[in-house]
Amino acid sequence: MELDEKKYLYLLVLLPILVCIFFFNLYWKRKKQREFGDLEMVKKLSPERSTFKPVLKLVVVLLALTCLIIGLVNPKIGTKMETVKREGIDIVFAVDVSKSMLAEDVAPSRLEKSKQLVSQIINQLGNDRIGIVAYAGSAFPVLPITTDYSVAKMFLQSMSPDMVSSQGTSLDEAIQLSSKYFDEKSKTSKLLILISDGEDHSEGALAAAEEATKLGMKIITIGVGTEKGATIPLKENGVIKGYQKDQNGETVITKLNQESLRTLSKSTKGYVYGGNTKEVLEYIKNALNNIQKTEFEATQMADFQSQFQWFLSFAFLLLFLDIFLLERKTNWINELNLFNEKK
Repeated sequence: MELDEKKYLYLLVLLPILVCIFFFNLYWKRKKQREFGDLEMVKKLSPERSTFKPVLKLVVVLLALTCLIIGLVNPKIGTKMETVKREGIDIVFAVDVSKSMLAEDVAPSRLEKSKQLVSQIINQLGNDRIGIVAYAGSAFPVLPITTDYSVAKMFLQSMSPDMVSSQGTSLDEAIQLSSKYFDEKSKTSKLLILISDGEDHSEGALAAAEEATKLGMKIITIGVGTEKGATIPLKENGVIKGYQKDQNGETVITKLNQESLRTLSKSTKGYVYGGNTKEVLEYIKNALNNIQKTEFEATQMADFQSQFQWFLSFAFLLLFLDIFLLERKTNWINELNLFNEKK
């Protein structure tokens, strides 16, 4: 069983509160009756009033509220098992997190734009498995291959230049690490989507890309930034404290190096400029349509069905009964003499 809306469980704290209010009200009534006169005399003045019915009404109301709350929580029960076969490809997103990606020539910044592109690409995926790699001067595994897109987006948003200590743009290490994500023995199609500004790239990227293609990997490169370039702001708590400077104390101007990214694309699936999100998504969509999908998983999955209707029906039934539970004695209960009320 699984609970759909667990947040509503907090409403259960209302139940002990209602019990406290009931007993406080009962205490207050008894106190006022004593002020009015002798309790035995008061009972004789209202012989048909039951001491059992108010407690019964409280129990009925508490049960009804409990059922309503459980209905809001919407418990689900797996009623059957079915085999689900998935067809798709394995995709690794390699995202450049070097300091040059903090430049704001692309709003809100190159890095944030890269995250947006990856997130939008994930949104249009179907049954594909995905992984994430971060890289700068070295590569760092962020998320292994998974089908949990929500977790992937969570890890994606946490990516920053602080993840990698060495700076630069080591495209070759990003490709090599990404290739380790894929199972060489698997026949599933393999795609690396590499996002970068291409600046300060290390040597050997082309050789790494060619080696990857021999292993069956396809690579798409996405360029983020502008060729005009921009400064690299250094922020503290969201406030700009200065700009990145080189060894000579000059302010660094970082520019998009499309040529290095296009060079990689010659032996791969291609290059696309990341300035227009719509164009990128269309390009990726067309590329995915041209990649053969492979059945890579057959999972037993429970078909969970909502059970809230049963609890709501029972709750309304109890509330309906509560309307007819008057606080005077019922004849058959009176005959049972449950509280030894007959002398």
